[in-house]
Amino acid sequence: MQKVLGYMLTWTACGNWLQGDRRGYVKDGQILESNPSLENKNKENMRYPKVSLNTAQREIIKKAIYEESAKLNQNICAIAVRKNHTHLVAECSFISAGSAVSHYKNAARLAMRSSGFAGRLWTRGFSVRYCFDENHLNATIRYVNNHNKNIQSESPQLYVGG
Repeated sequence: MQKVLGYMLTWTACGNWLQGDRRGYVKDGQILESNPSLENKNKENMRYPKVSLNTAQREIIKKAIYEESAKLNQNICAIAVRKNHTHLVAECSFISAGSAVSHYKNAARLAMRSSGFAGRLWTRGFSVRYCFDENHLNATIRYVNNHNKNIQSESPQLYVGG
């Protein structure tokens, strides 16, 4: 079995990537095509407003995630907190990807609540891409760092890395 060097975690802010989305979407690990009627139904059923994070909120979230990573003793290689999603590349440690996301989402939610944010911040779930070698890990870090350089690109692209 190959050793996992790191992983990229991605999660979205509430209301930004609904099932049925025109860009495609992931459900139960499967990449599915657009389904406008499903997307419209999900929009109708939303209980919380769509979240669009401003610059100050993104910094609050980033700081909270870094503080949580220190508590978890997990090294973050790259992070991009955008208006509607977060990408994070971390070295593998004793913590599973699912547990890490749970910690990071919760830390960010609590920090945002402390700054006055009310409502639901994150969607359920996340995606994970495992990196098994240095080349893939470095390419994934570049991908995330490019999100920080290209501020105009606020919509996440469905990332299907190799």
